[in-house]
Amino acid sequence: MFSLIKSKGTLWPSTLTSLCCSSRRSSRAAEGSAMHAGKVAVMTASTKGIGLAVARRLAQQGAHVVLSSREQENVNAAIKQLAAENLTVTGTVCDAGKKEDRKSLVQLALDKYGGIDYLFSSASMEPLSKDILATTEEDWDANLNLNLKAMFFLVQETFPHMQKRGGGSIVLNSSVLGFAGITNVGPYSVSKTAVNGLIKVLAPALDPMNIRVNALAPGLIRTAFSTKGLEDVAVMLKSTGQSKSDLPENWHEEALTGYLKSIFGFSRVGEPEECAGLVSFLLSSDASYITGEIIVVGGGYKSRI
Repeated sequence: MFSLIKSKGTLWPSTLTSLCCSSRRSSRAAEGSAMHAGKVAVMTASTKGIGLAVARRLAQQGAHVVLSSREQENVNAAIKQLAAENLTVTGTVCDAGKKEDRKSLVQLALDKYGGIDYLFSSASMEPLSKDILATTEEDWDANLNLNLKAMFFLVQETFPHMQKRGGGSIVLNSSVLGFAGITNVGPYSVSKTAVNGLIKVLAPALDPMNIRVNALAPGLIRTAFSTKGLEDVAVMLKSTGQSKSDLPENWHEEALTGYLKSIFGFSRVGEPEECAGLVSFLLSSDASYITGEIIVVGGGYKSRI
């Protein structure tokens, strides 16, 4: 059933291999390929961190990007930043947890570009550091409403427009914590496990329409969103006898990576750009036979149940 294909060229020398590895964050695709030319991408939580890195990558590759944030000033700042890089995007305010905002985001894409090909749904609650046994109904509602239900309803809002264009691709933002939870962020962790389950039920439902759906599951990525998680781990370290003052100045990273490497197999803190390439790939026709998958970008995080 399977066969091996031999490359026409010779094996790459080690120096060239090293060069390619060192430039992984600025691949040829990121430097101007038109692999997404003419495609329309709708995105939530896309003015900072991973979302902004994905917006930049898709725009570099020719897509019409419609980004969004809950704050107008964040939308303006992201558009200005990308414009300074000679990239053209548009955007609007969208609180993904609000039905009317989701509809407005989709309508902007339709009005400006006439359709939708891609969706990257990234909006999530910040993990709440609290003993799982002390969590409230409000804690659970907040996480499940934004991290799970809002993602589903945004898919529901966008897929008919993808169907009209003959198909499309969707990537939802999950987390490694959906595989291996930490008890002090219980509702967040469980909501991401539910996102992984959502992928599994959406993939066969959307497949007859030629719409693929996959998930990005980031590990610890260097973003403002991750700062709270870093601080929470420092608190755990402190509880074992290592006070914050005993740790190096950049305790929030050095101490964390050492701790997580010993417990979860973490190697280092990742960069947003290290997620952007995967999302671009999953959205593209290069991933045409990939659907229903949750792919971890976690630096070695032990992430399977």
